[in-house]
Order: sequence, then C-alpha cells, then structure tokens
Amino acid sequence: MPDLGLEVLLKGSNIMRLLAGLWVALRISLISVAGSIPIGIILGTLMTGRNIVLKAILKIYLEFIRIMPQLVLLFIVFFGSTRMFGWQPTGEVSAVIVFTLWGAAEMSDLVRGALISIPLHQYESSEALGLSKTQTYWYIIIPQTLRRLIPLSINLITRMIKTTSLILMIGVVEIMKVAQQIIEANRRSSPTAAFGVYLVVFLLYFLACWPISLLAKYLERKWR
Repeated sequence: MPDLGLEVLLKGSNIMRLLAGLWVALRISLISVAGSIPIGIILGTLMTGRNIVLKAILKIYLEFIRIMPQLVLLFIVFFGSTRMFGWQPTGEVSAVIVFTLWGAAEMSDLVRGALISIPLHQYESSEALGLSKTQTYWYIIIPQTLRRLIPLSINLITRMIKTTSLILMIGVVEIMKVAQQIIEANRRSSPTAAFGVYLVVFLLYFLACWPISLLAKYLERKWR
C-alpha cells in the first residue's frame, strides 16, 4: 500500500491547525457574503432602472471585477493600497474587501437577471387588478425573484469559499497556508506528506461546501 504521508497529521496539533485554518477561510467567506448580498441586491436593482449613466457605471464595475483575476485584486488591495494611500490593511481585511467587491458584482448580475426574467405580463396583470407599484413588487415580483435568486446565490457562496484558497498568497494563515507549513516541517521525515495533507484539505473543503450545494439543489427542485 502506498505511503500517503497521513501520519504527519497525527503529530502534535496538526489536525486542529488545519481546522483552525478552515475556520479562517469560512469566516472570511461568511463576512464577505454578509456584505456582498445586500450590496449586490441594491446594485442589481439599480441595473434594471432607467438611468442610463448609472447603468453604464455599474456595467463597467461588473465587467472590471469579472475580467480581473481575484488574485490580482488581492495584490492591488493588499500591496497597492499601502503605497497609494499609506494604509496597510491586514491580509484578512484585504481578503474581505476583495471578496465583498467580487461577491457584490456577481450578486448584482444574478439579481438583474432574476428581475428581467419576470415576464412583462406579470406587471400588466397586476396593474389591471388595481395593485399599486409597491404591492406589485411585494406580492408578485419579489416572491418570484427570490425563487430564481436563492439557489444561484447559494452556489455563489460555495464559489466564494473555494476561492479563499488564494488568500495564502497575501500571507493569511488559512487552511492552504497551514497545509504548506505542515508539509515543509515534515519534508525530510515524510517526503510523501504532500499528497496526504492536500487530500485531507480537499475533504475538509468538500465537507464545508457539500451541504451548501445540496441545499441549492433542494431549493431548485422544490421551486422548479
């Protein structure tokens, strides 16, 4: 049987260190999600408005965030802001800023798509029934939008959790950084440790994201 190098995880507190690193990644993701969802809802709603200038600005923002790799954005915020503004944010703060901006852009596009997918006759029918604009949105548009939006936004959360693996590049001690430290510390005594350690990292990410993915699929089936 091949040596997977799993024995290094039994040394000292290596398992607990990996779990602590996973919590760092999850904490950054949860804070970013909490900030990006309300911002994205507001921006997505504005993108369906009639203000051409505002729509153009939001479109540029969306395309810039989509085109720019998250790693480059992390470098701009973490390293670039120091020279430009004389402010040195921590790695975690930089990660929250970048993932909130990214999540808000993605969420705004989801909201925009959900709103424009509502057929025009829904608005016309509510008007014919004598409903006010507020009643139309509250009783007809918003419930249908949420049914389209919630499964997609849950999938965005899993993407955000997985993408936090990039923050090791700016020195944040999350699960991938801890894994590298364990492998380096045991390079001589256990040269095959990399496979086993990264396998455990994969399983931890899977256990963190799988329930969220199942929830998204359940909601899609329920509301289809």
